Amino acid sequence: MLPDFEGFLESLERLSYSPDTIYNYERDLNVFDRFLQDSGVSFLDMGRNTIVLYKSYLTSQARKTADDVRPGSMPLSARSVKRMLSALRFYLKYLVDMDHPCPVAPEAVKMTKLERKHPQVSQLDDLVRLIEAPRHLESNPRVALRNQAMLEVLFATGMRISELLSINRSQIDDSGRVFITGKGKKQRFVYLTLRARECVERYLETREDSSPALFVPYAGRNVGNRKRRISPNCLQGKI
Repeated sequence: MLPDFEGFLESLERLSYSPDTIYNYERDLNVFDRFLQDSGVSFLDMGRNTIVLYKSYLTSQARKTADDVRPGSMPLSARSVKRMLSALRFYLKYLVDMDHPCPVAPEAVKMTKLERKHPQVSQLDDLVRLIEAPRHLESNPRVALRNQAMLEVLFATGMRISELLSINRSQIDDSGRVFITGKGKKQRFVYLTLRARECVERYLETREDSSPALFVPYAGRNVGNRKRRISPNCLQGKI
């Protein structure tokens, strides 16, 4: 058995760890205890090489579950391996803090690196279909053109929805540069693609009002108000 294992679990209780977290520590360290028993190595006789072998053991099919009933049916994920190694390191640190014999320094337990998940990027064809969807979904041609123009600007610049809806017509210059004020009143320039510029220009040609807003609502209570703006909820409902 691991030295002062019950004392370690009790220390977690004193530190106000949740019962689920304490259970996870107990389960993960039981796997390490089973590994030492199967390897014929006592805790006090283990060395750094024991830690290396344990890391290999965790990723192998020979790994047994905490209850020692069956081998692990599937290799552990890198995240699970890191969690189990972290439990071992924390336990070793407890032994050091309590002046118990500890054959391996906690720092000897090196964490595995987690694979970085790259953000999934939509295919170009899917994006084009999304941007052009208003032409097929909206019965009102003016609404369809306005909604497509909003999507074109969003995808061309990466600006926030709140920034998009606050833009005035005067904030776009002849080169397609847009001057916007973002969070914390930080100001920056973004640039429209040629496709986005052409779509915005077609949309503006249909406008007969004097509202300074780049995008205006065509329905609802705010239609007669010169200061009217499209609400974020409205746009989010469209996309």
